[in-house]
Amino acid sequence: MRYWLFKTEPDAFSWEMQKDRGAKGEPWSGVRNWQAARNMKEMKKGDRGFFYHTGDEKRIVGIVEVIGEYRKDPTDETGKFGLVDVKAVRDVPTPVTLAQCKADPKLKDMVLVKVSRLSVQPVTEAEWNHICKLGGVR
Repeated sequence: MRYWLFKTEPDAFSWEMQKDRGAKGEPWSGVRNWQAARNMKEMKKGDRGFFYHTGDEKRIVGIVEVIGEYRKDPTDETGKFGLVDVKAVRDVPTPVTLAQCKADPKLKDMVLVKVSRLSVQPVTEAEWNHICKLGGVR
């Protein structure tokens, strides 16, 4: 299993909206960045990801699971980009902020810290485990 981080503007699509989709999940559409698209192409069913609110919040608020692998994004008129499907798994009891990640020496090399604008990014197993601990995920 691999780990990822999915960023979204909570005004456009929030963690609560993701949870409301239930077991059927939601297509992670609208990605128009080549590196983010390459990251999604590497995803496999069962991979886990952090659900991250951008904007004023800048914090990890939930955990999702990839339930559908990379396929064409019907919202992309050019036909160049794709999407994956994700479903909510659980809340992060104590959301982990970007400021916490930047201040934590164990997360200094995390993509979120170094390339914070990338909308879909990989997370190492060590980073995953550390953030889960910080967030109270058992």
